[in-house]
Amino acid sequence: MTGHSQANLIPLTRQTEQTAGPINAAMPSLYQQAEGYGTDKVIKATWQSFGLAIFAGAFIALAFVFYITVTTGNSGPWGLIRLAGGLAFSLGLMLVVICGGELFTSTVLSSVAWAQRKVSSKELLKCWLRVYAGNFVGAMLMLAMIVIAGMQHLNDGQWGLNALNIAQHKLHHGWWQAFVLGMLCNMLVCLGVWMTFASKDALTKAILLMLPVAMFVSSGFEHSIANLFMVPLGIVIAQFSEPSWFEALNVTQNQFADLTVSHFVINNLIPVTLGNIVGGGLFVGLGYWLIEKAKPTTYQKKPRSNKGGSLAEVISLSTLDSQIDTPLAKQTDPQTALIQNNSRSQPFPGVKTMPKTIQRLNVSDLMNPTPFTLTADLSVYEGLKRLSDAASRGAPVVNDKQQLLGFISQQDLLRSLWSEEFVRGIGYKVGDLMQTQVLTVTPLDAVADLIELMVVDRNKLFPVSDSGMLIGNTFKSYEERLRGANASKPSVFPVVDEGVLCGVITREDISQKICELYKF
Repeated sequence: MTGHSQANLIPLTRQTEQTAGPINAAMPSLYQQAEGYGTDKVIKATWQSFGLAIFAGAFIALAFVFYITVTTGNSGPWGLIRLAGGLAFSLGLMLVVICGGELFTSTVLSSVAWAQRKVSSKELLKCWLRVYAGNFVGAMLMLAMIVIAGMQHLNDGQWGLNALNIAQHKLHHGWWQAFVLGMLCNMLVCLGVWMTFASKDALTKAILLMLPVAMFVSSGFEHSIANLFMVPLGIVIAQFSEPSWFEALNVTQNQFADLTVSHFVINNLIPVTLGNIVGGGLFVGLGYWLIEKAKPTTYQKKPRSNKGGSLAEVISLSTLDSQIDTPLAKQTDPQTALIQNNSRSQPFPGVKTMPKTIQRLNVSDLMNPTPFTLTADLSVYEGLKRLSDAASRGAPVVNDKQQLLGFISQQDLLRSLWSEEFVRGIGYKVGDLMQTQVLTVTPLDAVADLIELMVVDRNKLFPVSDSGMLIGNTFKSYEERLRGANASKPSVFPVVDEGVLCGVITREDISQKICELYKF
């Protein structure tokens, strides 16, 4: 068996105080991911944030161009036409989420980080202002390009007339009506973004965004950044188009006289922006924060035992399970390095479902309930001798209460002897050399989950970036990638229940059981 040598451990930052008990960490909730999402937006470098905001403003403007094109000249059922336009407009949020962008309406979700006091009110407002300003710049750049391209003349001017009617309709809302329409809009936008936290796959994110966006667009809800492009586009067309252009469409320029900058800002942009903040930042962000705040914490520290040394920093299977897709450089804190992962119950693509007999097995069914252990006060020589006598490559280190202190392997002990050139009389103890950050399982953990953790590196099998885009040698077949997706994880796991060592499970135990099931 291979012990928990340094190479087999996730490189967590060593802490002075070891946690005294298991970290009962489940996979991070969507709320926890939203919290990190909001924090990242606020602390992002100013010019990086502003530049990404310009892109986001341009993306949303492009989406409205798509909407105008799809809805121009259609005489079909009113609802279906608006649905088609809404689906077309969803392109904007897809571009923002997948290609990267800072959009004001989703940035208000940073209210979650503010509520958790991870960012100050001043930092939050500065973030919102720079993102809003960047979105405005992006929208204006795209407006200039669309007008210079003469898109208002498409379909004999019907494209431009459609844009005028859409822009004018937005100015006919009452102040409070526009405010509430803004609230409803950003509730759906933020819920759509919230749902994307459930997946790392780019295609899945795109699909998740489609219906929330299609609903708010087809229902006529108001989006401040979309309006930053749409209404100014209508104003430019109304103010600068030739009289002959209006005559050809059998309309007069005076019909659109209410398309002015002051009318737009006072009666649409201000109430819609405030509504977006309330709908996304308060209803969705702070709403979920209040619910999360009411939940009892799942992380508890047990009283430390001063006898026998500090307890090990136990990294449970559920914690490791949620860290599999995290780059190693980011895994510095077992409480915060959690990111989403696909359900472990799902088989890999192209692989038949694991037999139900194995799926039903828990660790308690296969573990050795009386494992060989060592104590922290043993000398390096005595520890090595006992491991050799027991024909074991490694063993858990426990105190007199059977609480797990760490894990020691022959490799750890031999390394210390090598460093001293095998000079007899080294004063090291097992407790000095043992690994104190130990990967563990509980008796109720599923064996199927443990098998995957032991043998498969998902980053190698499914090479994707943080945004869900394929990277690396993606031309390789699934079978080729599977052969190289070996995991650098221990082959022996201590089984811990409420801080007490109750057994050990090894890869050999699992292999033997599988052979029995398949009758090899």
